[in-house]
Amino acid sequence: MSNEAQEKSAAHYEDLHPNEVFDALATRATGHTTAEVATLQQKYGANEIAEVKGESTIIKFLKNFISLMAILLWVGGAVAFFFTDTPQLGIAIWLVNVINGLFSFFQENKASKATEALKKMLPQYARVVRNGQEEKILAEDLVPGDIMLIEEGDRISADARLIATTDLQVNQSALTGESNPVRKNERPVFQKDLAVFEIKNQVFAGTTVSAGSGQGVVTNIGMATEFGKIAGLTQSMEEVKSPLQIELDKLTKQISIIAVSIGMFFLVAAVLFVKQPVAQAFVFSLGMIVAFIPEGLLPTVTLSLAMGVQRMAKEHALVKKLSSVETLGSTSVICSDKTGTLTQNEMTVNHVWLPHEELTVTGLGYAPTGDILAGSTKVSAKTDTNLQLILTAAALCSNARVLPPDEEHPRYTVLGDPTEACLGVVAEKAGLTLADLERDLPRLRELPFDSSRKRMTTIHQLKEPLAGSKRVAFTKGAPKETSELCQTIAVNGELRPMTADDRKKIMAANDQYARNGLRVLAVTYRPLDNASDLPKAMSAYTPENIEQDLTFVGLVVMADPPRVEVAAAVEKCRQAAIRIIMITGDYGLTAESIAKRIGIVQGEHPRVVTGQELAKMSDEELKTALADEIIFARVAPEQKYRVVTNLQAMGKVVAVTGDGVNDAPALKKADIGVAMGITGTDVAKESADMILTDDNFASIVRAVEEGRAVYNNIQKFLLYIFNSNMSEAVPSAAFLFSRGLIPLPLTVMQILAVDLGTDMMPALGLGTEDPEPGIMERPPRKLSDSLLNKKIVIKAFLWYGLLEAIISMTAYFYTNWLNGNTFQTLASSGVEYRQATTMALGAIIFCQIGAAMNCRTESQSVFKLGLFKNRLINLGIIFEILLFCALTYLPFLHQLFNTAPLGLPHWIFLILCPVPMVLLDELRKARLRRKNQGGPVL
Repeated sequence: MSNEAQEKSAAHYEDLHPNEVFDALATRATGHTTAEVATLQQKYGANEIAEVKGESTIIKFLKNFISLMAILLWVGGAVAFFFTDTPQLGIAIWLVNVINGLFSFFQENKASKATEALKKMLPQYARVVRNGQEEKILAEDLVPGDIMLIEEGDRISADARLIATTDLQVNQSALTGESNPVRKNERPVFQKDLAVFEIKNQVFAGTTVSAGSGQGVVTNIGMATEFGKIAGLTQSMEEVKSPLQIELDKLTKQISIIAVSIGMFFLVAAVLFVKQPVAQAFVFSLGMIVAFIPEGLLPTVTLSLAMGVQRMAKEHALVKKLSSVETLGSTSVICSDKTGTLTQNEMTVNHVWLPHEELTVTGLGYAPTGDILAGSTKVSAKTDTNLQLILTAAALCSNARVLPPDEEHPRYTVLGDPTEACLGVVAEKAGLTLADLERDLPRLRELPFDSSRKRMTTIHQLKEPLAGSKRVAFTKGAPKETSELCQTIAVNGELRPMTADDRKKIMAANDQYARNGLRVLAVTYRPLDNASDLPKAMSAYTPENIEQDLTFVGLVVMADPPRVEVAAAVEKCRQAAIRIIMITGDYGLTAESIAKRIGIVQGEHPRVVTGQELAKMSDEELKTALADEIIFARVAPEQKYRVVTNLQAMGKVVAVTGDGVNDAPALKKADIGVAMGITGTDVAKESADMILTDDNFASIVRAVEEGRAVYNNIQKFLLYIFNSNMSEAVPSAAFLFSRGLIPLPLTVMQILAVDLGTDMMPALGLGTEDPEPGIMERPPRKLSDSLLNKKIVIKAFLWYGLLEAIISMTAYFYTNWLNGNTFQTLASSGVEYRQATTMALGAIIFCQIGAAMNCRTESQSVFKLGLFKNRLINLGIIFEILLFCALTYLPFLHQLFNTAPLGLPHWIFLILCPVPMVLLDELRKARLRRKNQGGPVL
């Protein structure tokens, strides 16, 4: 497909008259001939979304087995298999690698179906005029210059310039994110500062006809359409590693350096100090490297993230990629849509303004629950004739309907324009029933809304005469344009001539509402008597002869209200130093009002940048603007993508919310894309990393808190896992530096029993710890921060690890002492030796019970937190004790793990092992708390 050729021919056609469009696009009213179509198809190709070929599944699969950690495990397994007398150890390590790779592949590399979802949004067929005849063709066969026919319910196949319309309304929400239908016409547009989707005489591929019909000349097809450009942006992005994946890569390198450094140290020490043969020293040093590789790290991280996913699901957040869990915790900026995310996406009347009073309307959304209040007094249509008149006129001068919840739709749904739908709802709050009104005042004719008039009129038959007339015209529309047609005004049940002061009062009220971001409709009526200026035939009624001599009734004021819980969520983000930037397709004034109301911006005059202004800004100017409070309004999809790109260039971790096709590029570009589960399109969901099942911004904030907890918990179980490394290394060092005088107190298989067995479940339990108090009162972590930092290394190796090593070696010597062996005559084989190594293993396991409790908090007392509050840690402790018992008392495991049964004195020692671990750390935490609080240090 020659997109370049098509783009060059696709000039702007909005300022042309309909009859000039034919010449500009080299076509005619009778459409292309068959020969012309064939030529154009050869030039432009098919009208379809091209799919970019990505990395093959096989390559993606193999990548999971060649990461640095995976290579380290492959090598470690090979060393164990070929160079030691424990080949089963090598097989076990290899199996861990295989399981890690498979789990990672299925969780992280699910094929994106965004392109497939995009294709589904385009229709299979289109109606065109070719050779002077109407034809139904495959949509992929459309070419530029085709005369395309559209009507209510149609999905539009290509971009087109309209040449004829009849009450045409198009739902562009898939491209703009705004659900209100847009009225279209064929008239030329000469205004040059309009965003592409604001052009009234153009329709776009991927949108839907809400009402009316039209004809248009196709201007762009396939990837050259606005829809295609979004698809191109969505497909062009390469997968970028998440902050956690980057951290794990860095962690793997750190572990590799530590393990290899220790191995090299022992190699040199064994050769130079102990005088071991080089080959023997090499095998021993390789064993030390294997001992320092935390084989259980990746499974533990993966399973901890998986449990984070489950917890997030309970908070209405479905996470598609495991690594996205922690990315949320790193988020420093949230770029949020307005409609449906920060607001309820349910237009609600909140005020009714009458010339003599202002009424307040309670209740939110499309449910007809709420009251109408004059001050604190409840009023209804029965008690207030002016209220009855304005709500009757507004409800009847509307084409929208609200459908109650049912099995398929759990919420109220709207058929038609949401702005009109809320008029029937407020009428019901006043005690009026739409069905009764339509029965008593049946509609006879409609003069549809027109963007130049900015109003619509409906004509109804009256049951009871009004001012001697049996028909009435109800007109609603923009306050200025509609009120200018009024000659009289209804005040407190009486009619009088409208004065200049009345008009000023009406416009002052309108301006005040508009400044608050509210939408305002003026409501008027006119009794249609047998005046000489009216035609006898109703079909001859026109706006010119009906919309005059109107009587002003009042203003109906509405807004899409913010979600109730959003303000608190925004404040929580502010405390957590997370910026929220509103990026919306709505108007700037409305966006600013909502942003102020919910606390996204706090300045009196925040900067509001429109799509047109953004297009003129350089990237450097945009970055400067992004440093301050800012709102983006009326932006195009590629502009939202650009904002995200610049924020990332500024070093920010960016989360983006969206629900439409227009949001797909930004969702994929973001560090964490968040799609709406209820209102979101399949395209948005496929492009996102997380889906909100309740479309609620507050759920994002709860997920961020969970993400921060996940990162903290990963550090907790890193600390826990590395604790045992020191106690695993010291026995080997004792064997080496004693030149064999101390028989090896801990075998490699016993080390593996700790790393892959007893440590696993308590480590997972640490991954389920609740967020610590104050976690959302701290700024997001810096991307330069490491999972394995200096603090963790010191605490793991020189505090917990050293304590465990001392206790483990004490257990080893204690067992030899119980068996009557002195330091010079330590057992080196047989049951007594195996019993001693079993005690060294048991001491490490029981010390790790205390360490699991210690790692749960940084400074808070574990007794205050609740010693046995974490159920999974409790189960993990039971599991490791049972596993140790199995290793100790099952005969078929004795030879493999070099273990032997223990007696009562051994068990008393082991049961006491956690006590010094916990008590000594409680003293450290108490000292730390006093230091942090500025009190005396113990």
